[in-house]
Amino acid sequence: MWTPGQSANDLEVLDEGWGRELAEIETAYGRLVYLASLRDSNSGRYEHYATDPGSRKRVHTHFLRLHEGIFREWVNFTLERKMADIELYIRGLDSVDPAELVDAWLRLNPYKNLVPGAIRGPEREQHISDFEAILGLLRNVYGVASPDLFA
Repeated sequence: MWTPGQSANDLEVLDEGWGRELAEIETAYGRLVYLASLRDSNSGRYEHYATDPGSRKRVHTHFLRLHEGIFREWVNFTLERKMADIELYIRGLDSVDPAELVDAWLRLNPYKNLVPGAIRGPEREQHISDFEAILGLLRNVYGVASPDLFA
């Protein structure tokens, strides 16, 4: 989405690079993972290839809005749709054993880091509780013998 004040270089960064990569991700969960991975955990800013400070700020704002929008869409999915989306995400990871992945999710809780920084309250809590319910199901599906959930 173009906004006044953006240069052609900004659009190139958004549309030709990152935007295309985001559009190629098949699952909503995968898009959340991707966008959260662009966020610097020390500053909360979304990292990118733009070099001048003005471009970095605009691109950060763009990805922040995308992340919040995709997260809100995700939160409104039914639990069944979330489960199907996550299973599709897992099947798309060729180099990771699903049982090992679920075990790591149970131990490391990476789903908590997928929430955009500005999201608080009920949306954040719904995401966490829904994901924990899905993890309980995935634990059974893949025969993961991790310790009790969230103990």
